[in-house]
Amino acid sequence: QVQLVESGGGLVQAGGSLRLSCVASGSFFSINAMGWYRQAPGKQRELVAVIRSGASTNYAESVKGRFTISRDNAKNTVYLEMNSLKSEDSAVYYCNAKGVTGSISVPLFDGWGQGTQVTVSS
Repeated sequence: QVQLVESGGGLVQAGGSLRLSCVASGSFFSINAMGWYRQAPGKQRELVAVIRSGASTNYAESVKGRFTISRDNAKNTVYLEMNSLKSEDSAVYYCNAKGVTGSISVPLFDGWGQGTQVTVSS
């Protein structure tokens, strides 16, 4: 089972920057993809960015050019560098990891962190 712990959220003024981190721990064989999702009040959770084991990435159109996702495989950690933040970026940001457990009975995992609040004041 994988545990994910996010950090780095907070309050920032519009135009500012924040860096989110997420560390994966627990018992698993490998992590195939790690990503960040966000959910604003009254809205559905949406994908922000994802990075795969081969380092390929995808971003939501709304954050392209402003956010950068990166990963330290040795530390099982994913980062989200957020620049030029806007009020519409305010949300709870969740870390997600998908991978292989190494267990025959439950071969795959899809884990979520508890979320970290990002608030951008205009």
